[in-house]
Amino acid sequence: QEHRAPVFLVATANDIDALPPELLRKGRFDEIFFVDLPSEAVRREVFEIHLRKRDRDAAKLGIDLDAAARASEGFSAAEIEQAGVGALPNAYAAGCDLETGLLIAAIASPPPPSVAAPD
Repeated sequence: QEHRAPVFLVATANDIDALPPELLRKGRFDEIFFVDLPSEAVRREVFEIHLRKRDRDAAKLGIDLDAAARASEGFSAAEIEQAGVGALPNAYAAGCDLETGLLIAAIASPPPPSVAAPD
């Protein structure tokens, strides 16, 4: 509160109802924004970005990103990244490069909290 220079603070919370009301009053956090989970089109793009970061071209490998995006409903971008990362060791163990089936299997196990325990 007693800052001597301008301060800009950003925080995240999965359930702001669990926060004490004194944290949410004006002067503490002036604005609260809701950020929803990504749409199917955005999930597809997130898969593509994170696979490319790991030198995997989904188009060249024949990976069905539309199927991956549909299978990952309820996933955050970070959970999508981890599904992609989690599929890579399974591909290595199977002696092949990443494929749609391995990616879908990584998406299914374990499901993120928004899918496993929806409101």
